[in-house]
Amino acid sequence: MSNEPGIWQNTTHARAMEVDVGRLGGIRRDPTFNSRNRDLHLVPEVLAYPADEATDQGEGSALMTLHPDGSISVADNGRGTGTRKDAHGRTVRKPVMATKDLRFFDSADAPLLPDGQPRRGMSVVAALSRWLVHTNRHTHGSWTRRYERGLPVTDLIPLADNGTTGTTVHFLSGPPCAPAPRYWYPSSKP
Repeated sequence: MSNEPGIWQNTTHARAMEVDVGRLGGIRRDPTFNSRNRDLHLVPEVLAYPADEATDQGEGSALMTLHPDGSISVADNGRGTGTRKDAHGRTVRKPVMATKDLRFFDSADAPLLPDGQPRRGMSVVAALSRWLVHTNRHTHGSWTRRYERGLPVTDLIPLADNGTTGTTVHFLSGPPCAPAPRYWYPSSKP
């Protein structure tokens, strides 16, 4: 992937849109995702990304942690979410949490996850979580961002480089059909 503005191909997520509010709401209203097994689907959906990364790189690991508040975090040692700088020097990253995964979401051929459900992408996890914090350590910049019901509620918050790469997704599943917060509008658009 190039780090030059405008040269990034849409292979997994369309970068023309940072948040697909309609799709996130559709996920929350979809009875498929509001079944009693819904929460059991979120963990394999998150773990599928470190598994992809390990396959692409020939090795890798992920650490899943169940926290006392019931939240779950999955941290991997992969390359981190794809990130680049735009023509104005602002960080632009793949919008994996708030837009559909072009490979899986509407595909009848989506691979089945260990729970027997088709893979749909991280936007399902974000939309069905009360909150989710996506922390990214990449060679082109490290940052964190918080989402509520799939919608970003903070800007990308830069993190100091610590010499590692990888992604951490920390989320707390929410009750079915809970309302979404008001969408946070960034102060500057890339």
